[in-house]
Amino acid sequence: MPKIPPPTNTSEILYGVENAVGRGVCFMSNAKEKMDIFFDHRAPSIVVGVKEYRNGYIKIRRRGGKIRAFTEITRDNVKYCKKLLELVDELRHLDGVRGGIALNGSEYMATTVLRKSKPSTQVIYSNVKEVVEQGQYIFDTLWNAAIPAAKKIREIEEGSVPSEAATIIENNPNEIIKQNRRIAESSNQISTCMTAGGLQYSHKYFYDIMKKLLIKQRRGEHKGIRYITNIDRVNIKLVREYLKSGIQIRHVRNLPPMSFGFSDKEIAATIDKMEYGKRIQNLLISNESAYLKHFGSIFEELWNNGVDAADRIKDIEEGIDFADIEIIANPREGISRAWSIIRSARKEILIMFSSANALRRQIQMGELGLLKDASEGRNVKVRLLIPHETDQDILSAILQESRSHCPRAYFRSMENSFSTKITVVIVDSKECIIIELKDDTRDISYNAAGLSTYSNSKSIVSSYISIFESIWKQTDLYEQLKVHDRMQEEFINVAAHELRTPIQPILGLSEILLSREGNIEEYHDIINAISRNAKRLERLTDDVLDITRIEGGPLPLHKQQLNLVDLVFNVIADYRNEERNRLKKIKLFYHCDKAVENGIIVEADEKRLTQVICNLLSNAIKFTNKGGKIYVKMKRLNTAKQIVVSVINTGEGINPEIYPRLFTKFATSSFVGTGLGLYISKSLIEAHGGKIWAENNHDGKGATFSFSLPLLTTC
Repeated sequence: MPKIPPPTNTSEILYGVENAVGRGVCFMSNAKEKMDIFFDHRAPSIVVGVKEYRNGYIKIRRRGGKIRAFTEITRDNVKYCKKLLELVDELRHLDGVRGGIALNGSEYMATTVLRKSKPSTQVIYSNVKEVVEQGQYIFDTLWNAAIPAAKKIREIEEGSVPSEAATIIENNPNEIIKQNRRIAESSNQISTCMTAGGLQYSHKYFYDIMKKLLIKQRRGEHKGIRYITNIDRVNIKLVREYLKSGIQIRHVRNLPPMSFGFSDKEIAATIDKMEYGKRIQNLLISNESAYLKHFGSIFEELWNNGVDAADRIKDIEEGIDFADIEIIANPREGISRAWSIIRSARKEILIMFSSANALRRQIQMGELGLLKDASEGRNVKVRLLIPHETDQDILSAILQESRSHCPRAYFRSMENSFSTKITVVIVDSKECIIIELKDDTRDISYNAAGLSTYSNSKSIVSSYISIFESIWKQTDLYEQLKVHDRMQEEFINVAAHELRTPIQPILGLSEILLSREGNIEEYHDIINAISRNAKRLERLTDDVLDITRIEGGPLPLHKQQLNLVDLVFNVIADYRNEERNRLKKIKLFYHCDKAVENGIIVEADEKRLTQVICNLLSNAIKFTNKGGKIYVKMKRLNTAKQIVVSVINTGEGINPEIYPRLFTKFATSSFVGTGLGLYISKSLIEAHGGKIWAENNHDGKGATFSFSLPLLTTC
């Protein structure tokens, strides 16, 4: 074994396996940052099979060093190369590699011819700087010419030929036919996408080969032939013949601009239209995997979205819907197509705009003149739907200007819930165009629009007509509802006024009678009944007027600082003295936290707050059985700086059916009361910045109604 380490500026030739392996181990131990190495096709088996070499590679990478290697990968050594991929950082393939070179940054080693699974018997070694630099230059040059090992291994395992740059055949139709026949004959599978004329071309020049491939397919030696084309009345006979022979075919209306076909090995493509089966003049051919993958993905997507040929033939024979559906990517072309079909209108034009701005842009471009020409010149009925604007003044101005440009058209504004990001134009119930809204802030329609879709499909057009008519009718109903709402509001105001007029004398006379002495006592029951019912009518009137005020806008409040504890206590005292409470023998209990005993100051409308507490107590009494109990509790929430007032009854609890709409208008499960009280209470509490809620008691007896108010300060 040679002396280790060798002296500096040394170049030597080592003979014998022991010397060669020993110096190689020393060389690898000196590789700190990297080792670049190449060797011929026999070496992978040596690196993998000789323990000293294999361990040396492992140790370099453990130290953080990087190993680059290339060799000639063949069918015979591919299994060793796969194992070698685990020992190096990057492995490449280069044809015709002979001998080998290794470099570690400061040393150079070279070998002559190797034998399979046996280490070299003759090694050239040098640590002379110039020799190392020259060796590194040679390695880098060859490294750049090599290809990834994974690609070469895949070619070997899949039996494919090496990838080549694309070949273009120009103005040579005979050579194109020859190459297409070669691709088909050597294929294991054929997939083709071409025009109807391309199908005729294929039948004329390649059908004999296809029949042979179909025979091979029946023997299990070929995967079959697939065609994508546009099937129409012209080529339907040929399609039937292909289907009968065993070729798979699918119909796609909008084919790509380039016709192409590919096998498992090569791709051929052309932009020639091949009308009536004319011969191809230009062709691109390649076996590059990137081309195969790209066209393969396009084909599979078209195939999956295509219509089975048998179904397409049936539709043709039954005359079903030969409609066109066209995607228009250019906004200018899409808008021009819309104007074009408007010019062709003879009976009716329906337009549903994506926004009010979309209509405004058409006004600015002067295109409402087309609608005026249609409605006045050709007596075409024109109806337009425009979404609501947040600023109704803007919408009114746009509609006014539109009507001035096209006075005979019918305009309606639709609720925003019906608006979409598309403008729909329907003409004569035969064709339509849908234009996408991309950016509504733009001033020019071309910049605001996106994709457009044109169709004359009966089913598509009728669907959009149904949508338009439904929204048109909804706008009718919406206008009617607005009228009804206005009538309801007026009715409530009138009813409240008419009810209040007789109430005043009833109250006045009742109070006078109650103040009289003498035999008046015998009329007390009657007079009390008059007074009680008059007050009930007054409460009803006040509730109706409160509803009107609440729905008409912000509820007017006369806020002042007041002691909430005193207010609640006084209301409870009044209710304890009420006759109905005495009759039902209901007991009212009051409790407040120590933090509340000294008083709580809130800023509130005393009358309105009293109204809420009275409503909650009245409801509690109403739904509490004779001899029951009602608790009123107050507690302070320091964390939230709020005061909470709760009214707890021991009655039946809240009906599950009414619970979800408890605080809405007319929510009642009894024949007593209008169901307005809780709705008004909720509105009043929220107007004070608080919240109101309710829940059934946990013991299953009765319910608790609570409200919170923000604190101002404590007494």
